[in-house]
Amino acid sequence: MDSVLLQAFIYLLAAVIAVPLARQLGLGSVLGYLIAGVVIGPVTGLVGSETSDVQHFAEFGVVMMLFIVGLELEPRSLWAMRHRLLGLGGLQVLLTVGVIAGSGVLLGLDWRTALAVGMVFSLSSTAIVLQTLNEKGLMKTQGGQSSFSVLLFQDIAVIPMLALIPLLTIPELGAIAMGSGAHGTVDVGTAAGHGADSAAGMDLTAALAGWQVTVITVGAVALVVIGGYYLSRPVFRFIAQTGLREMFTAAALLLVIGTALLMTLVGLSPALGTFLAGVVLATSEYRHELESDIEPFKGLLLGLFFITVGAGVDFAVLWNELGIVAALTVGVMLIKALVLLALAIVFGVRGSDRWLLVLGLAQAGEFGFVLISFCLQSSVLSPELSRILLLVVAMSMMLTPALFIFFEKVVQPRLLDAQSRDNDEITEKGSVIIAGHGRFGQIINRLLMSNGYKTVVLDLHAEMIESMRAFEIMTFYGDASRPDMLHAAGLHEAQLLVVAIDNQEQALALIAHARRERPDLHIIARAYDRRHVFRLFQSGADDIVRETADSALRAGRYALEALGMHPADSEKAATVYVTEELKGIRRLAEVYKPDIPPSQNAEYVRIALEIKASLDAAMSGNSRRRQDHSEHDWHPPGNTVVAQDDGK
Repeated sequence: MDSVLLQAFIYLLAAVIAVPLARQLGLGSVLGYLIAGVVIGPVTGLVGSETSDVQHFAEFGVVMMLFIVGLELEPRSLWAMRHRLLGLGGLQVLLTVGVIAGSGVLLGLDWRTALAVGMVFSLSSTAIVLQTLNEKGLMKTQGGQSSFSVLLFQDIAVIPMLALIPLLTIPELGAIAMGSGAHGTVDVGTAAGHGADSAAGMDLTAALAGWQVTVITVGAVALVVIGGYYLSRPVFRFIAQTGLREMFTAAALLLVIGTALLMTLVGLSPALGTFLAGVVLATSEYRHELESDIEPFKGLLLGLFFITVGAGVDFAVLWNELGIVAALTVGVMLIKALVLLALAIVFGVRGSDRWLLVLGLAQAGEFGFVLISFCLQSSVLSPELSRILLLVVAMSMMLTPALFIFFEKVVQPRLLDAQSRDNDEITEKGSVIIAGHGRFGQIINRLLMSNGYKTVVLDLHAEMIESMRAFEIMTFYGDASRPDMLHAAGLHEAQLLVVAIDNQEQALALIAHARRERPDLHIIARAYDRRHVFRLFQSGADDIVRETADSALRAGRYALEALGMHPADSEKAATVYVTEELKGIRRLAEVYKPDIPPSQNAEYVRIALEIKASLDAAMSGNSRRRQDHSEHDWHPPGNTVVAQDDGK
């Protein structure tokens, strides 16, 4: 027990120290976990032989991650991405296997070994890529969705790969392996993986005929779909009625673990099974509760998995074979990048999204540990080659966060104006220009159009533009932050400019340019938070709306009414609050300095305190001016009897 506690303390301490430091340095949490693993493993030797066992447990974080991803995808959304899933994902696997296997044969490998190596390196890291895409807010982009399609197909492709590997057995390698006892020499990830248990003997279909395996497999998938749709709801409803939060968490874990176990028993990928279960439950009223209960376990286990990858690197082999490992790592990543680049061109993925796909999926993945271990057991790979391949997988995974940083800092800023296609020629003009047609800009546009105003909408998401045109909403593809696009949209003729784009820096540059060109133009801008508000005011915006301000204000009005305030009074209170806060924000914007924290800006603090006192006084005065609205026969919701009793 003492040993278990000590190891747990070491892993957690390494994570708590390394990850926040890595985030502060802009390296991302994944690289922080990997560095922590290297420090406590090969560098200091604080952890050792138990790494592979811990990794086997920690890989369940990937299973949970795919369950959460499934929860965010409704079945129709999955159906809509079928072309990218089968086309982009399928071709990526086939072409990568073919090119790497062909290269292996040219280098002198047996064709069976070369084919196995091709399968190992055709897969990418679901854990690292999805974690990083979500962390950097890139999951909803075209490049993020394309990457997800490829990763999902790769997870599916592991199943036929595990079935094919035993057919590639090389008898001579089996004799060598038996003589050397090499099965226990693989340090990195021999026990890791979503399909490792089935490879180790948990697959109940191994001795069955082909048609029996098919029937059982289809039955297991049907059980997940039907059970998830029809049985989970009454079960969760019953548990929710108990009011015991811990039981709901236990039920959520039971669902994920049970689905993973079922998939393992029938020889399928647990990650694929839980993803399917998540998709089935994506329309459930318990979706958000399930996600919030699973998320902490997923994050902790994924972090632990990344640590074990770093801790499991065999530096002795690495130093001895440094040239070979480095050459193979670079070669594999280059081959995968070229294949992905060619497919991105064919499938119309352009601009920064293209390079996000190429750089994000260039590494090998955690499934590679599974396949290498299984190939070693099936006498397809020699022990010496297996050790080198394991290092190549691990090193490519450790390089991936650096590639994401390169994309974010170098590639993306240079390609923001070429995301999916050439800019549209703007053939119409209107009195209002709307930059950005997401969920924020759409509402503004609909309101203006329904009141007879003609708008010119610019957006950088090609799919959204096409869908909007299907509803006869004229939207043009183009980067509104570019001066030429803004002028083509009618900057000098427009009466109003609405800036509703996501990128804060682009929004600031756009407003600054528009204000210089048109000092008389009225500009309304969307802001992310209060600091963004200050910067937008300083750039020249007239009216600024924080993303959550109006919804929070409406919720506050509901709260006042629920506590007994008349709707007319709550409306007055909200109006007073908005008026006073807007005055205060304009004053604060004049003294706000981006390079100084507000708490250390004496002038900012002084004005903030004055604003607070002014707001309190205004709200207090409004409270004293309230009239008795009892004649309106209004009572707070749910408190009718109480209100009548109080008034007797």
